[in-house]
Amino acid sequence: MPTILAYHDVKDVKHWLTSPRRKEVFEPLGCTNIRTFVDPQASNRVGLVMDVPDMGRLEEFMKSKQAADAMEYDGVLPETLVILTQS
Repeated sequence: MPTILAYHDVKDVKHWLTSPRRKEVFEPLGCTNIRTFVDPQASNRVGLVMDVPDMGRLEEFMKSKQAADAMEYDGVLPETLVILTQS
């Protein structure tokens, strides 16, 4: 199962950290071991690491309105999103 690292900027770090949305949208895709991170050098840069059973399904989900709505709710600035996959 691949592990991904995603990082991006958010409007409010505290809101992003406490949001239930990650669990609500990623667990139904089978994603597990979701861990969150905050960049100590940048006040609004955050990231997460998670195990993804089906990268194709995740990629399709990230193009969906549901993903856009979740990012908006969490205050994610989508133009800053970078996803790296474990090689």
